[in-house]
Amino acid sequence: MDQLDPLEKLQEFLRFPSVSTQPEHAPDLLSCAEWLRELLSGIGLNASVHSTAGSPVVLASTLRDPSKRSVLIYGHYDVQPPDPLDGWTTPPFEPRIAEGRIYARGAADNKGQILAHILGVAETLRENGSLPVNLIFLIEGEEEIGSPNLTDFLREHREELACDLVAISDTAMAPGNKPALTYALRGIAAMELIVRGPARDLHSGLFGGAVANPVTVLARLLSTLHDDKGHVLIPGFYDAVRPLAPWEREAAADLEKAAGGDAAIRELAGVPELFGEEGFSTIERIGARPTAEVNGIGGGYQGAGTKTVLPKEAFAKLTFRLVADQDPAVILTAAEEYLRKQTPPGVLLEVITGHSGAAYQNDPNSPDGLASRKALKGAFGAEPLLLRDGGSIPILATLKEILGVDSHLLGLANPDSRIHSPDENMLIENFLGGIRMNRILLEGLGKR
Repeated sequence: MDQLDPLEKLQEFLRFPSVSTQPEHAPDLLSCAEWLRELLSGIGLNASVHSTAGSPVVLASTLRDPSKRSVLIYGHYDVQPPDPLDGWTTPPFEPRIAEGRIYARGAADNKGQILAHILGVAETLRENGSLPVNLIFLIEGEEEIGSPNLTDFLREHREELACDLVAISDTAMAPGNKPALTYALRGIAAMELIVRGPARDLHSGLFGGAVANPVTVLARLLSTLHDDKGHVLIPGFYDAVRPLAPWEREAAADLEKAAGGDAAIRELAGVPELFGEEGFSTIERIGARPTAEVNGIGGGYQGAGTKTVLPKEAFAKLTFRLVADQDPAVILTAAEEYLRKQTPPGVLLEVITGHSGAAYQNDPNSPDGLASRKALKGAFGAEPLLLRDGGSIPILATLKEILGVDSHLLGLANPDSRIHSPDENMLIENFLGGIRMNRILLEGLGKR
Protein backbone atom coordinates (compact mmCIF):
# COMPACT_ATOMS: atom_id res chain seq x y z
CA MET A 1 0.00 0.00 0.00
CA ASP A 2 1.42 3.38 -1.02
CA GLN A 3 1.66 6.24 1.45
CA LEU A 4 -1.33 8.59 1.18
CA ASP A 5 -1.05 12.38 1.12
CA PRO A 6 -3.27 13.45 4.08
CA LEU A 7 -4.24 16.89 2.79
CA GLU A 8 -4.88 15.63 -0.73
CA LYS A 9 -7.26 12.94 0.57
CA LEU A 10 -8.99 15.43 2.86
CA GLN A 11 -9.59 17.82 -0.02
CA GLU A 12 -11.06 15.00 -2.11
CA PHE A 13 -13.39 14.08 0.77
CA LEU A 14 -14.50 17.67 1.30
CA ARG A 15 -15.49 18.21 -2.33
CA PHE A 16 -18.54 15.95 -1.95
CA PRO A 17 -21.64 18.11 -1.16
CA SER A 18 -22.99 15.35 1.09
CA VAL A 19 -25.84 17.33 2.66
CA SER A 20 -28.19 14.83 4.28
CA THR A 21 -31.11 17.16 4.95
CA GLN A 22 -31.63 18.05 1.27
CA PRO A 23 -33.06 15.24 -0.92
CA GLU A 24 -31.39 16.56 -4.07
CA HIS A 25 -28.03 15.59 -2.58
CA ALA A 26 -28.86 11.87 -2.31
CA PRO A 27 -26.57 11.05 -5.29
CA ASP A 28 -23.74 13.00 -3.63
CA LEU A 29 -24.18 11.04 -0.40
CA LEU A 30 -23.98 7.76 -2.30
CA SER A 31 -20.90 8.91 -4.23
CA CYS A 32 -19.24 9.95 -0.96
CA ALA A 33 -20.03 6.58 0.63
CA GLU A 34 -18.51 4.79 -2.37
CA TRP A 35 -15.40 6.99 -2.14
CA LEU A 36 -15.01 5.95 1.49
CA ARG A 37 -15.47 2.28 0.62
CA GLU A 38 -12.73 2.51 -2.01
CA LEU A 39 -10.39 4.33 0.39
CA LEU A 40 -10.98 1.82 3.21
CA SER A 41 -10.56 -1.13 0.84
CA GLY A 42 -7.40 0.42 -0.52
CA ILE A 43 -5.75 0.56 2.89
CA GLY A 44 -6.43 -3.14 3.44
CA LEU A 45 -9.79 -3.36 5.22
CA ASN A 46 -12.88 -5.35 4.25
CA ALA A 47 -15.19 -2.48 3.30
CA SER A 48 -18.80 -2.33 2.14
CA VAL A 49 -21.66 0.12 1.59
CA HIS A 50 -25.01 -0.79 3.11
CA SER A 51 -28.31 0.67 1.96
CA THR A 52 -30.82 2.00 4.49
CA ALA A 53 -34.17 3.74 4.15
CA GLY A 54 -32.10 6.92 3.88
CA SER A 55 -28.40 7.48 3.29
CA PRO A 56 -26.05 4.48 3.13
CA VAL A 57 -23.81 3.28 5.94
CA VAL A 58 -20.16 2.42 5.31
CA LEU A 59 -18.65 -0.50 7.22
CA ALA A 60 -15.03 -1.59 7.18
CA SER A 61 -13.15 -4.06 9.36
CA THR A 62 -10.14 -6.25 9.85
CA LEU A 63 -10.40 -10.02 10.12
CA ARG A 64 -11.25 -10.91 13.72
CA ASP A 65 -8.53 -12.33 15.90
CA PRO A 66 -10.03 -13.82 19.11
CA SER A 67 -6.86 -12.94 21.02
CA LYS A 68 -7.30 -9.20 20.38
CA ARG A 69 -9.72 -6.64 21.75
CA SER A 70 -12.19 -5.09 19.31
CA VAL A 71 -12.55 -1.35 18.78
CA LEU A 72 -15.30 0.36 16.78
CA ILE A 73 -14.60 3.85 15.41
CA TYR A 74 -17.75 5.83 14.61
CA GLY A 75 -18.05 8.90 12.40
CA HIS A 76 -20.27 10.48 9.76
CA TYR A 77 -19.74 11.68 6.21
CA ASP A 78 -22.88 13.83 5.91
CA VAL A 79 -22.67 17.57 6.48
CA GLN A 80 -24.89 20.52 7.29
CA PRO A 81 -26.29 22.73 4.50
CA PRO A 82 -23.76 25.44 3.58
CA ASP A 83 -26.26 28.31 3.81
CA PRO A 84 -25.94 31.28 3.94
CA LEU A 85 -23.69 31.05 0.91
CA ASP A 86 -22.80 34.74 0.98
CA GLY A 87 -21.08 34.19 4.34
CA TRP A 88 -18.32 32.04 2.80
CA THR A 89 -15.02 33.53 1.73
CA THR A 90 -14.73 30.83 -0.95
CA PRO A 91 -17.28 28.22 -2.12
CA PRO A 92 -18.10 25.73 0.68
CA PHE A 93 -17.28 22.60 -1.32
CA GLU A 94 -14.07 23.93 -2.87
CA PRO A 95 -11.54 23.41 -0.05
CA ARG A 96 -9.19 26.31 0.66
CA ILE A 97 -5.97 26.12 2.67
CA ALA A 98 -4.87 29.35 4.32
CA GLU A 99 -2.91 30.28 7.46
CA GLY A 100 -2.68 26.74 8.76
CA ARG A 101 -6.36 25.89 8.30
CA ILE A 102 -8.46 24.08 5.72
CA TYR A 103 -11.81 25.72 4.99
CA ALA A 104 -14.85 23.81 3.66
CA ARG A 105 -18.19 22.51 4.84
CA GLY A 106 -17.47 19.36 6.84
CA ALA A 107 -13.82 20.21 7.48
CA ALA A 108 -14.27 19.72 11.23
CA ASP A 109 -17.74 18.16 11.38
CA ASN A 110 -16.94 15.38 10.73
CA LYS A 111 -14.85 14.64 7.65
CA GLY A 112 -11.54 15.93 8.97
CA GLN A 113 -11.93 14.05 12.24
CA ILE A 114 -12.99 10.66 10.86
CA LEU A 115 -10.43 10.83 8.03
CA ALA A 116 -7.67 11.37 10.60
CA HIS A 117 -8.60 8.00 12.11
CA ILE A 118 -8.67 6.31 8.71
CA LEU A 119 -5.25 7.67 7.78
CA GLY A 120 -3.82 6.70 11.17
CA VAL A 121 -4.95 3.12 10.53
CA ALA A 122 -3.51 3.31 7.00
CA GLU A 123 -0.09 4.33 8.34
CA THR A 124 -0.06 1.53 10.92
CA LEU A 125 -1.04 -1.09 8.35
CA ARG A 126 1.54 0.18 5.87
CA GLU A 127 4.34 0.04 8.44
CA ASN A 128 3.35 -3.04 10.46
CA GLY A 129 1.03 -5.04 8.23
CA SER A 130 -1.50 -5.47 11.05
CA LEU A 131 -3.26 -3.61 13.86
CA PRO A 132 -3.00 -4.17 17.62
CA VAL A 133 -6.80 -4.55 17.81
CA ASN A 134 -9.67 -5.91 15.78
CA LEU A 135 -10.99 -2.74 14.12
CA ILE A 136 -14.40 -1.75 12.80
CA PHE A 137 -15.24 1.54 11.09
CA LEU A 138 -18.93 2.56 11.17
CA ILE A 139 -19.44 5.73 9.14
CA GLU A 140 -23.01 6.90 8.59
CA GLY A 141 -24.61 9.53 6.35
CA GLU A 142 -27.48 10.82 8.51
CA GLU A 143 -25.94 12.15 11.73
CA GLU A 144 -26.86 15.73 10.87
CA ILE A 145 -30.56 14.78 10.69
CA GLY A 146 -30.66 12.74 13.88
CA SER A 147 -29.52 9.32 12.59
CA PRO A 148 -33.10 8.12 11.89
CA ASN A 149 -32.03 4.78 10.40
CA LEU A 150 -28.96 3.98 12.46
CA THR A 151 -30.75 2.33 15.39
CA ASP A 152 -32.31 -0.32 13.15
CA PHE A 153 -28.96 -0.79 11.40
CA LEU A 154 -27.19 -1.34 14.72
CA ARG A 155 -29.75 -3.96 15.75
CA GLU A 156 -29.55 -5.76 12.40
CA HIS A 157 -25.73 -5.84 12.48
CA ARG A 158 -25.23 -6.29 16.23
CA GLU A 159 -23.00 -9.38 15.89
CA GLU A 160 -20.89 -7.85 13.14
CA LEU A 161 -20.41 -4.70 15.25
CA ALA A 162 -19.63 -6.47 18.54
CA CYS A 163 -16.76 -4.65 20.24
CA ASP A 164 -15.14 -3.76 23.55
CA LEU A 165 -15.51 -0.02 23.18
CA VAL A 166 -16.36 2.77 20.72
CA ALA A 167 -13.99 5.64 19.86
CA ILE A 168 -15.46 8.82 18.41
CA SER A 169 -13.89 12.08 17.27
CA ASP A 170 -16.87 14.37 16.69
CA THR A 171 -16.28 16.91 19.46
CA ALA A 172 -13.87 19.78 20.00
CA MET A 173 -10.60 20.51 21.73
CA ALA A 174 -10.70 22.62 24.90
CA PRO A 175 -10.39 26.44 24.85
CA GLY A 176 -6.97 27.49 23.65
CA ASN A 177 -6.96 24.42 21.38
CA LYS A 178 -5.83 22.22 24.25
CA PRO A 179 -6.43 18.45 24.02
CA ALA A 180 -9.60 17.26 25.74
CA LEU A 181 -11.46 14.06 26.50
CA THR A 182 -15.21 14.60 26.64
CA TYR A 183 -16.67 12.17 29.16
CA ALA A 184 -20.25 13.44 29.40
CA LEU A 185 -22.84 15.06 27.17
CA ARG A 186 -26.25 16.35 28.06
CA GLY A 187 -29.39 14.71 26.75
CA ILE A 188 -32.30 16.55 25.17
CA ALA A 189 -36.10 16.55 25.22
CA ALA A 190 -38.06 18.86 22.92
CA MET A 191 -41.58 20.23 23.32
CA GLU A 192 -43.86 22.71 21.57
CA LEU A 193 -46.66 24.60 23.30
CA ILE A 194 -49.67 26.09 21.53
CA VAL A 195 -52.09 28.21 23.51
CA ARG A 196 -55.42 28.52 21.67
CA GLY A 197 -57.99 31.15 22.55
CA PRO A 198 -60.76 32.65 20.35
CA ALA A 199 -61.70 31.10 17.02
CA ARG A 200 -60.12 34.06 15.18
CA ASP A 201 -58.13 37.20 15.93
CA LEU A 202 -60.36 39.66 17.76
CA HIS A 203 -60.49 43.47 17.94
CA SER A 204 -58.48 44.25 21.09
CA GLY A 205 -60.69 47.25 21.91
CA LEU A 206 -63.98 45.36 21.63
CA PHE A 207 -62.84 42.18 23.38
CA GLY A 208 -59.78 43.14 25.44
CA GLY A 209 -60.46 42.60 29.15
CA ALA A 210 -63.22 40.09 28.43
CA VAL A 211 -61.29 37.33 26.62
CA ALA A 212 -58.01 35.69 27.70
CA ASN A 213 -55.13 36.74 25.46
CA PRO A 214 -53.16 33.62 24.34
CA VAL A 215 -49.90 35.58 24.03
CA THR A 216 -50.22 36.88 27.59
CA VAL A 217 -51.15 33.44 28.89
CA LEU A 218 -48.16 31.88 27.13
CA ALA A 219 -45.79 34.51 28.52
CA ARG A 220 -47.04 33.76 32.03
CA LEU A 221 -46.74 30.02 31.50
CA LEU A 222 -43.15 30.37 30.38
CA SER A 223 -42.36 32.57 33.35
CA THR A 224 -43.33 29.72 35.68
CA LEU A 225 -40.51 27.50 34.39
CA HIS A 226 -37.79 29.21 36.49
CA ASP A 227 -37.30 31.21 39.62
CA ASP A 228 -35.36 34.48 39.41
CA LYS A 229 -32.07 32.60 39.85
CA GLY A 230 -32.59 30.23 36.93
CA HIS A 231 -33.62 27.21 39.01
CA VAL A 232 -36.21 25.08 37.17
CA LEU A 233 -39.51 24.92 39.08
CA ILE A 234 -41.04 21.81 37.50
CA PRO A 235 -41.71 19.37 40.40
CA GLY A 236 -39.28 16.44 40.35
CA PHE A 237 -37.08 18.01 37.67
CA TYR A 238 -33.87 17.47 39.65
CA ASP A 239 -34.81 14.23 41.41
CA ALA A 240 -32.67 11.91 39.26
CA VAL A 241 -29.73 14.28 38.70
CA ARG A 242 -26.43 12.57 39.52
CA PRO A 243 -24.38 14.77 41.90
CA LEU A 244 -20.97 15.97 40.80
CA ALA A 245 -18.07 14.00 42.25
CA PRO A 246 -15.21 16.00 43.83
CA TRP A 247 -12.85 15.13 40.95
CA GLU A 248 -15.44 16.45 38.48
CA ARG A 249 -15.57 19.81 40.25
CA GLU A 250 -11.77 19.92 40.14
CA ALA A 251 -11.81 19.09 36.41
CA ALA A 252 -14.40 21.83 35.81
CA ALA A 253 -12.22 24.33 37.69
CA ASP A 254 -9.22 23.36 35.54
CA LEU A 255 -11.30 23.82 32.40
CA GLU A 256 -12.66 27.18 33.54
CA LYS A 257 -9.11 28.38 34.14
CA ALA A 258 -8.03 27.17 30.70
CA ALA A 259 -11.03 28.88 29.13
CA GLY A 260 -10.10 32.24 30.63
CA GLY A 261 -12.81 32.34 33.27
CA ASP A 262 -16.17 34.08 33.12
CA ALA A 263 -14.75 37.08 31.27
CA ALA A 264 -13.81 34.93 28.27
CA ILE A 265 -17.20 33.21 28.29
CA ARG A 266 -19.00 36.57 28.41
CA GLU A 267 -16.98 37.74 25.42
CA LEU A 268 -17.65 34.52 23.51
CA ALA A 269 -21.40 34.78 24.16
CA GLY A 270 -21.52 38.53 23.56
CA VAL A 271 -23.36 39.33 26.80
CA PRO A 272 -22.69 41.93 29.51
CA GLU A 273 -23.23 39.46 32.36
CA LEU A 274 -23.62 35.71 32.80
CA PHE A 275 -26.69 34.20 34.45
CA GLY A 276 -27.58 30.84 35.92
CA GLU A 277 -28.29 28.52 38.78
CA GLU A 278 -26.66 29.44 42.08
CA GLY A 279 -24.11 27.13 43.68
CA PHE A 280 -22.40 26.11 40.45
CA SER A 281 -19.64 27.61 38.33
CA THR A 282 -20.35 28.70 34.76
CA ILE A 283 -18.57 25.64 33.35
CA GLU A 284 -20.59 23.37 35.65
CA ARG A 285 -23.85 25.02 34.62
CA ILE A 286 -22.98 24.58 30.95
CA GLY A 287 -22.12 20.90 31.08
CA ALA A 288 -23.27 19.36 34.34
CA ARG A 289 -26.65 20.89 35.17
CA PRO A 290 -29.99 20.40 33.41
CA THR A 291 -31.83 23.34 31.87
CA ALA A 292 -35.19 24.40 30.47
CA GLU A 293 -34.82 26.75 27.50
CA VAL A 294 -37.29 28.66 25.32
CA ASN A 295 -35.98 28.33 21.76
CA GLY A 296 -38.72 30.26 19.99
CA ILE A 297 -41.95 32.16 20.66
CA GLY A 298 -44.58 33.75 18.47
CA GLY A 299 -48.17 34.88 18.13
CA GLY A 300 -50.24 37.80 16.97
CA TYR A 301 -49.38 40.55 14.51
CA GLN A 302 -45.72 40.63 13.41
CA GLY A 303 -45.74 43.30 10.69
CA ALA A 304 -44.71 46.96 10.72
CA GLY A 305 -46.66 49.41 12.86
CA THR A 306 -49.62 48.49 15.05
CA LYS A 307 -52.56 46.19 14.48
CA THR A 308 -54.88 46.14 17.45
CA VAL A 309 -55.76 42.47 17.67
CA LEU A 310 -56.25 39.98 20.43
CA PRO A 311 -54.52 36.95 18.84
CA LYS A 312 -56.32 33.65 18.49
CA GLU A 313 -53.21 31.63 19.46
CA ALA A 314 -49.57 31.73 20.48
CA PHE A 315 -46.76 29.17 20.41
CA ALA A 316 -43.41 28.45 22.02
CA LYS A 317 -40.74 25.86 21.35
CA LEU A 318 -38.85 24.43 24.33
CA THR A 319 -35.94 22.10 24.86
CA PHE A 320 -34.76 20.57 28.11
CA ARG A 321 -31.05 19.77 28.29
CA LEU A 322 -30.67 16.81 30.63
CA VAL A 323 -27.83 15.16 32.54
CA ALA A 324 -26.98 11.63 33.58
CA ASP A 325 -29.84 9.54 35.00
CA GLN A 326 -32.61 11.94 33.89
CA ASP A 327 -35.18 10.18 31.66
CA PRO A 328 -36.38 12.40 28.77
CA ALA A 329 -39.86 10.79 28.80
CA VAL A 330 -40.24 11.41 32.53
CA ILE A 331 -39.16 15.04 32.15
CA LEU A 332 -41.56 15.68 29.26
CA THR A 333 -44.46 14.18 31.23
CA ALA A 334 -43.62 16.20 34.34
CA ALA A 335 -43.30 19.41 32.30
CA GLU A 336 -46.65 18.89 30.58
CA GLU A 337 -48.45 18.15 33.85
CA TYR A 338 -46.92 21.21 35.48
CA LEU A 339 -47.76 23.58 32.62
CA ARG A 340 -51.34 22.31 32.36
CA LYS A 341 -51.82 23.07 36.06
CA GLN A 342 -50.65 26.64 35.43
CA THR A 343 -52.99 27.17 32.44
CA PRO A 344 -55.91 29.48 33.30
CA PRO A 345 -59.49 29.06 32.08
CA GLY A 346 -60.47 30.58 28.74
CA VAL A 347 -57.72 28.96 26.66
CA LEU A 348 -56.70 25.48 25.57
CA LEU A 349 -53.11 24.26 25.85
CA GLU A 350 -51.83 21.87 23.20
CA VAL A 351 -48.55 20.13 23.97
CA ILE A 352 -46.56 18.48 21.19
CA THR A 353 -43.53 16.42 22.21
CA GLY A 354 -40.58 16.35 19.82
CA HIS A 355 -37.29 14.50 19.54
CA SER A 356 -35.40 13.34 22.60
CA GLY A 357 -32.22 11.56 23.59
CA ALA A 358 -30.72 10.48 26.88
CA ALA A 359 -27.63 12.05 28.41
CA TYR A 360 -24.39 10.12 28.21
CA GLN A 361 -21.57 9.76 30.72
CA ASN A 362 -18.64 7.40 31.19
CA ASP A 363 -15.63 7.16 33.48
CA PRO A 364 -12.53 8.96 32.12
CA ASN A 365 -10.50 7.25 34.85
CA SER A 366 -11.31 3.72 33.63
CA PRO A 367 -8.49 1.80 31.90
CA ASP A 368 -9.90 2.72 28.46
CA GLY A 369 -10.43 6.31 29.57
CA LEU A 370 -6.80 6.49 30.70
CA ALA A 371 -5.65 4.97 27.38
CA SER A 372 -7.65 7.65 25.54
CA ARG A 373 -6.10 10.38 27.65
CA LYS A 374 -2.61 8.97 27.02
CA ALA A 375 -3.25 9.01 23.25
CA LEU A 376 -4.32 12.67 23.32
CA LYS A 377 -1.30 13.63 25.40
CA GLY A 378 1.06 11.71 23.14
CA ALA A 379 -0.36 13.31 19.99
CA PHE A 380 -0.67 16.90 21.22
CA GLY A 381 2.00 17.16 23.91
CA ALA A 382 -0.16 18.22 26.86
CA GLU A 383 -2.26 16.55 29.53
CA PRO A 384 -5.85 16.52 28.22
CA LEU A 385 -8.56 18.40 30.07
CA LEU A 386 -11.74 16.53 31.03
CA LEU A 387 -14.92 17.98 29.55
CA ARG A 388 -18.62 17.72 30.19
CA ASP A 389 -20.14 18.99 26.94
CA GLY A 390 -23.41 20.90 27.10
CA GLY A 391 -24.51 19.59 23.72
CA SER A 392 -26.11 16.27 22.84
CA ILE A 393 -25.19 13.25 20.69
CA PRO A 394 -28.22 10.98 21.20
CA ILE A 395 -26.68 8.08 19.29
CA LEU A 396 -24.24 7.51 22.19
CA ALA A 397 -27.01 6.20 24.41
CA THR A 398 -28.18 3.99 21.54
CA LEU A 399 -24.69 2.56 21.06
CA LYS A 400 -24.55 1.79 24.77
CA GLU A 401 -28.00 0.17 24.74
CA ILE A 402 -27.47 -2.03 21.68
CA LEU A 403 -23.75 -2.83 21.77
CA GLY A 404 -23.40 -2.66 25.55
CA VAL A 405 -20.13 -0.69 25.52
CA ASP A 406 -18.92 2.79 26.36
CA SER A 407 -17.98 5.47 23.84
CA HIS A 408 -14.87 7.61 24.32
CA LEU A 409 -14.92 11.08 22.77
CA LEU A 410 -11.54 12.34 21.60
CA GLY A 411 -12.28 15.72 20.03
CA LEU A 412 -10.05 17.07 17.26
CA ALA A 413 -11.97 20.15 16.11
CA ASN A 414 -10.47 23.51 17.06
CA PRO A 415 -12.81 25.52 19.33
CA ASP A 416 -13.15 28.22 16.64
CA SER A 417 -13.89 25.79 13.82
CA ARG A 418 -17.26 27.42 13.00
CA ILE A 419 -19.07 24.12 12.59
CA HIS A 420 -22.56 24.54 11.06
CA SER A 421 -21.57 28.10 10.03
CA PRO A 422 -19.92 29.73 7.00
CA ASP A 423 -16.15 29.35 6.74
CA GLU A 424 -16.13 26.10 8.72
CA ASN A 425 -12.50 25.13 9.16
CA MET A 426 -10.06 22.76 10.81
CA LEU A 427 -6.53 23.49 11.93
CA ILE A 428 -4.19 21.34 9.88
CA GLU A 429 -2.12 20.66 13.00
CA ASN A 430 -5.23 19.15 14.63
CA PHE A 431 -5.92 16.99 11.59
CA LEU A 432 -2.35 15.68 11.48
CA GLY A 433 -2.36 15.30 15.27
CA GLY A 434 -5.47 13.14 14.93
CA ILE A 435 -3.54 10.74 12.71
CA ARG A 436 -0.86 10.42 15.39
CA MET A 437 -3.50 10.09 18.08
CA ASN A 438 -5.21 7.17 16.33
CA ARG A 439 -1.97 5.21 16.20
CA ILE A 440 -1.21 5.75 19.90
CA LEU A 441 -4.83 5.06 20.87
CA LEU A 442 -5.10 1.69 19.13
CA GLU A 443 -1.74 0.62 20.53
CA GLY A 444 -2.83 1.56 24.05
CA LEU A 445 -6.23 -0.09 23.76
CA GLY A 446 -4.64 -3.26 22.41
CA LYS A 447 -2.40 -3.55 25.48
CA ARG A 448 -5.26 -3.06 27.96
